[in-house]
Amino acid sequence: MKLATFNINGINGRLDNLLRWLETAAPDVVCLQEIKVTDERFPFGALERAGYGAVVRGQKSYHGVAILARGAEPVVTRRRLPGDPGDAEARYVEAAVGGVLVGCLYLPNGNPWPGPRFDYKQAWFERFNAHAAALLASGHPVALVGDYNVVPTDADIYNPASWRTNALLQPEPRASYAALLEQGWTDALAALFPGAPQWTFWTNMRQRWANDKGMRIDHLLLSPDLAERLGDGGVDREVRGRPGASDHAPVWIELEGL
Repeated sequence: MKLATFNINGINGRLDNLLRWLETAAPDVVCLQEIKVTDERFPFGALERAGYGAVVRGQKSYHGVAILARGAEPVVTRRRLPGDPGDAEARYVEAAVGGVLVGCLYLPNGNPWPGPRFDYKQAWFERFNAHAAALLASGHPVALVGDYNVVPTDADIYNPASWRTNALLQPEPRASYAALLEQGWTDALAALFPGAPQWTFWTNMRQRWANDKGMRIDHLLLSPDLAERLGDGGVDREVRGRPGASDHAPVWIELEGL
């Protein structure tokens, strides 16, 4: 199984880029973030013609997540993160695909820091960690995949100095991410490239893409049984360089025997 995550940053405006990548990369399962459309405006037809079934948790203009499966229809198990019925932001969807339970997430950015959005980020992270622990205890093979909006360590960014006041680098979300790993999850990209972090995001500001000044905020976390199956993986950087591209690149791994 080739499993990928891609913050598309507006699916209808970047549909051609997405379809081109799907054709060349041929991932089996894709978690999309920031689709920025309602369910009704999601391009189900175009993706079906490309060979992909989809489940969606959409929202007009903001956020939104989806799971695509090549030649299959994902079986939805959850359309929102538990723990706060009043949370209306579309940031989580979960489905079973090919014997794997896949959670697709778009964790809150949290800026400006400090402030209410950062407090929301941490409250969401706390709820997510509690749900992750329950999934791990279930014994099912689980992958928690998406844009975590967390730079785990200073090594995961080109230069942390100018980002010290950004919510992505604050001690609290870093501690929450570390607590996830302590539960028993494996950060797939970190495991594949120890000591050589792979950038997944380059802001459009200040020529950061042109100068390869990126960071690692898109993560694929695997339950122990899936971690044993981890094979190849990487970042499709060339997609970030295409005209009209998202500021994220697709990140993928291969799970052997699935």
